[in-house]
Amino acid sequence: MAYWLIKSEPEAFSWAQQMANGTEPWTGVRNHQAKKNLATMEIGDRAFFYHSVSEKRIVGVVEVVRVAYPDPTASEGSAWVCTDMRAVGAMPRPVTLAEIKATPDLQDIALVRQSRLSVVPLTPTQWERLCVMGEWVDS
Repeated sequence: MAYWLIKSEPEAFSWAQQMANGTEPWTGVRNHQAKKNLATMEIGDRAFFYHSVSEKRIVGVVEVVRVAYPDPTASEGSAWVCTDMRAVGAMPRPVTLAEIKATPDLQDIALVRQSRLSVVPLTPTQWERLCVMGEWVDS
């Protein structure tokens, strides 16, 4: 299993909407590195759902339930992809970007180094550290 962090502006698509919908296609990614990350995802991979811009915090956990397929929001014939994500649960304690930046063993994650990247890979160690910080018990 691989681990990820996916970002969304809560004003565009929020954690509350993800929870209400259950499973949702992760569309609208228009960055080549983020697209590559989406294309790498496999069923069962887990991702933190991160509210960007106005909140800057991890608010939930989702699971990949469908691998990459053509993004229906992209122009026809384009190479953009999306994956389907199923809501697993809300973080018991949201983890802020400020906390992440203040944690020495998280300085290498792309959220810190490449702040505009919307689909970020995490190592198992980084995943576990963020789970502890957010009081998430991975099942």
